[in-house]
Amino acid sequence: MIAIDGPAGSGKSTVARAVADRLALPYLDTGAMYRSVAFTVLRAAGDPDDLEFSANAARSMELNLSDDQVVVNGVDATLQIRGPEVTRAVSAVAANPLVRREMVSRQREWIERRGGGVLEGRDIGTVVFPDAELKVYLTADESVRAQRRAKEVTDLDYQTVAADITRRDTVDSTRDVAPLTEADDAIIIDTTRLTVEEVVTRIVELLPSSDAEQ
Repeated sequence: MIAIDGPAGSGKSTVARAVADRLALPYLDTGAMYRSVAFTVLRAAGDPDDLEFSANAARSMELNLSDDQVVVNGVDATLQIRGPEVTRAVSAVAANPLVRREMVSRQREWIERRGGGVLEGRDIGTVVFPDAELKVYLTADESVRAQRRAKEVTDLDYQTVAADITRRDTVDSTRDVAPLTEADDAIIIDTTRLTVEEVVTRIVELLPSSDAEQ
């Protein structure tokens, strides 16, 4: 399996999806899983900082992820999990050790059922699958990451997005459980000046030839 980690706006989702397409492998956006928990908490009028409430939401959540749709408890939440309200809440939910335990269990089960795949997130190579065949850590200049996110979230201006990215970087990298950091054996790729195709090609070239030729 291929583990792709990195901060917000580094290109994880776009690159991981493209790598999976290139290699005909299953793809899982683990960030969408945590966003789905945040969506569930907010939809139930809960507090994302309430550890037990969020944990119970995670355990009971019915989640169906496909390439282009996220269905949470029977509701199509594809667009809503990317909205500003969920974006503001997701760091608190993702820092909850009880939520992370549940999501990591689901992620490992997902890989076990499929026998491999491309997973992206913030702790895939360090916690979820430390024995992954290939670990990649994507990064980029903060201003570039904010520009990318601002294009995705059309109802927020650049300054708001930039401030949120700075906040999320701090929360994600300093949390007690599974902080955002590159694995010791991860290949670091700075995507600031690279196209998606260039990043995908670099990752595929890092694979053993037998895997890259799938």
